Amino acid sequence: MSQVYLEYSFIVKPLSLGNEILIAELAYVGFESFVEDHQGLKAYIQKKEWNKNILEEIKILDSNEFKITYSKKEIEQVNWNAAWEKNFHPIEVDQKCVVRAPFHSKANVDYEIVIEPKMSFGTGHHETTYMMLQYMLETDFQGKTVLDMGCGTAVLAILAEFRGASKIDAIDIDSWCYKNSLENIERNNCKNIKTFLGNVSLLENKKYQIIIANINRNILLKDMELYCFSLENEGQLFLSGFYNEDLNIIIATCTKFNLTFVDKIERNNWVAAKFKK
Repeated sequence: MSQVYLEYSFIVKPLSLGNEILIAELAYVGFESFVEDHQGLKAYIQKKEWNKNILEEIKILDSNEFKITYSKKEIEQVNWNAAWEKNFHPIEVDQKCVVRAPFHSKANVDYEIVIEPKMSFGTGHHETTYMMLQYMLETDFQGKTVLDMGCGTAVLAILAEFRGASKIDAIDIDSWCYKNSLENIERNNCKNIKTFLGNVSLLENKKYQIIIANINRNILLKDMELYCFSLENEGQLFLSGFYNEDLNIIIATCTKFNLTFVDKIERNNWVAAKFKK
């Protein structure tokens, strides 16, 4: 039996910061997945998790700094599953890595990742995931301990194992992403990845040589201290999920916690940045 979802379509002005805040607040009250577009975003929640007052906790809707309008409609899971299958094409990164769905043909590259993303974020189509894959392809993961924070589909954790990481923790606060990650990890025959449902509180007493966090600006800023504390000396931190205009505040926050900015990749105004402890 198909799960019934509600789709909220938001038109957001100004767009970039508005989308970031809106996604963070909607996720907090139970929205599972989001698709950004040139006007704003679409947000999805299971009907059984919805209540008529759910948007009362979304503070940005009452902010004078943003103009946000929305509509909602009911959809069935099968509809959007069919939609992504129809529109999801393989992604090739630097002629070394391909991310594809199970129904695509095999690729002749060094790293082939097979995922079924459903509603989870992280297919390689979005600029931030693509850039993180680029960074990972030029980074030595052999024998390293790795954290994939906000793992989405677990595509980055999977590549980390393919690149030789010895132990990977993949964490996401979204139950849908958590379940999808487990499926994709099994699909790619990974043995070194442990998946957790939760947030940065799970990082207590844990240390990693490489931390990957592809989330959004506000969450990155809020959780940066814990990322830094969990990073081994000489460790590397890779961040994405923010725009070029946000880079200065990201660098300033990392510098505050004794991290050194190394370089960045930019793609359609989205940025991925590398830091070292």
